[in-house]
Amino acid sequence: MPDGTKIKVADPSAGITEWILPYSDLTTAEANILEQFFAAAEGRLNGFTFLDPSANLFASSDQLDAAVWERDPWLSVTGGLGDPRGGHSSWTLSNSGAGPQTLAQTLAIPAGYVCCFSVYVLAPQETPLTLIAGSQRAEKRAAGQWSRISFTVTTDIPRFGIELPAETSVQVFGMQLEPQPCPSEYHSSLRSGVYEDARLGNDILKITATGYNRYSCTINIVHANHL
Repeated sequence: MPDGTKIKVADPSAGITEWILPYSDLTTAEANILEQFFAAAEGRLNGFTFLDPSANLFASSDQLDAAVWERDPWLSVTGGLGDPRGGHSSWTLSNSGAGPQTLAQTLAIPAGYVCCFSVYVLAPQETPLTLIAGSQRAEKRAAGQWSRISFTVTTDIPRFGIELPAETSVQVFGMQLEPQPCPSEYHSSLRSGVYEDARLGNDILKITATGYNRYSCTINIVHANHL
């Protein structure tokens, strides 16, 4: 400003996220896969979809009334309830309709990934529910104590959610989707851990032989919101 005052405003569109992934004890076959991927990406030139291995792939995991969640018309959600960690971040899902109703989220996950969908559930009496992962379904039950249910799938259609039968109600907490076969500790999320158009951070891949059939290297991946 003319008087020398500076005004600073955050610019979310300028955000950059970087991952530094060190690999060790790679076999020759595994090192070849990384080389092939690096060649296909042509270094920093071509973008790809990256699933953050330490993140919850769901967006707004503690805000089940957010716009990213696709909710059938007869399914209501009520938040601010007690959760298994002693907080107030659980939600009650209530189906007042005459048929099944679903709460789900569609994510830009390519087909062929192994993912684990998990959630904590509670109901006043034993209540059936279904975990949905694309065309695949897993029948589960909620009971009088908090329990964590999970469903491991190889992705086809990247839509994941919970389906409740007619006139049932279930309390849920910790909606989580991870790119691995088993659930880890719950991580609350605001944005999804799926990063479209991520890119390699450099144009050179250096792989070091550390022993017979053993290699190491470091991969840098970058995602810029403004690109």
